[in-house]
Amino acid sequence: MFNFISSGVVPGNAEFSITSICKKFYIWDVCATSYNLHVKVISMKAKAILTLALLSLAVTSYGQQGSPWDKWGWLMGEWVGEGGGQPGQGGGTFSFTLDLDKHIIVRKSHSEYPAKDGKSTIIHNDLMVVYLDYAGNPSKAIYFDNEGHTINYTVAYTDQSIVLTSDKIPSMPLFRLTYTFLSNGMVDTKFEMSQDGQTYMTYIEGKSKKVE
Repeated sequence: MFNFISSGVVPGNAEFSITSICKKFYIWDVCATSYNLHVKVISMKAKAILTLALLSLAVTSYGQQGSPWDKWGWLMGEWVGEGGGQPGQGGGTFSFTLDLDKHIIVRKSHSEYPAKDGKSTIIHNDLMVVYLDYAGNPSKAIYFDNEGHTINYTVAYTDQSIVLTSDKIPSMPLFRLTYTFLSNGMVDTKFEMSQDGQTYMTYIEGKSKKVE
């Protein structure tokens, strides 16, 4: 009797329930204890299954999460090229590398512009740090150069380009730095200026190839 009561199955009479049997035979305490044990076993199994499901989901989600720097992958490494456009032409190199345990990207750039119109050769060095915002996205950058300039950028992304636009400062022009991946594996780098944030003038533009 105890086995079929605890399992909730009553042979020979489907109309009987656990409650009616317990009342009929005055064994409510035994039935209640057995029923509670049965419910607890089911509950423990359900919790175990739910825990495993949540753990599996968490592991899967973690495995699907990429690096916050994935959109920068094609730009990493060392590049060399020649510049073109006005006000002058120049040549130089730049590099993008991960630093501080992959929490930032550091860009270092070196350019030289030949003497022209009585002006001496210009040597330009700069450093830019791309960093993560509070949400963990690489949406901010800060730039320094050997002329004493500092520029804070906001980063945006398209399918083939990374666009850095300077923050608005009263009475100061806006700057836009764009890296575009070209079909031949090269990168087009364009630096622009704007007085109104609508119309941009190209200051320097050049194509670069990755150093093997």
